[in-house]
Amino acid sequence: MSNDEGGICPNCGLPQDLCVCETIAQEEARINVTVERRKWGRLTLILEGFDKNIDLNDLATKLKAKLACGGAAKHGHIELQGDHRANIGEVLEKLGFPKEAINIDWSFQQTGRR
Repeated sequence: MSNDEGGICPNCGLPQDLCVCETIAQEEARINVTVERRKWGRLTLILEGFDKNIDLNDLATKLKAKLACGGAAKHGHIELQGDHRANIGEVLEKLGFPKEAINIDWSFQQTGRR
């Protein structure tokens, strides 16, 4: 049997349409939210601490649509343009992450990552 639609998940052993791996990964994630001031004073929101079973590209797309901003998923974290710390907790909760697992840092980091 192939790993296409209707196949078996290699992690949990359930059919792909019933797979619970991403749901379990969301419940176990400990998300750290920070803001960095980048070149020319731009603010960038950084989300780290996601499990490897979570599709970061899909999650980044959903967050960018809900927060009306640009961004990308790279190197195991998500970067969003702008300071969305006031709204990110509520948005992540609606996407299935538990409120207790979201840690928002209200201070700035002066240096960027590149």
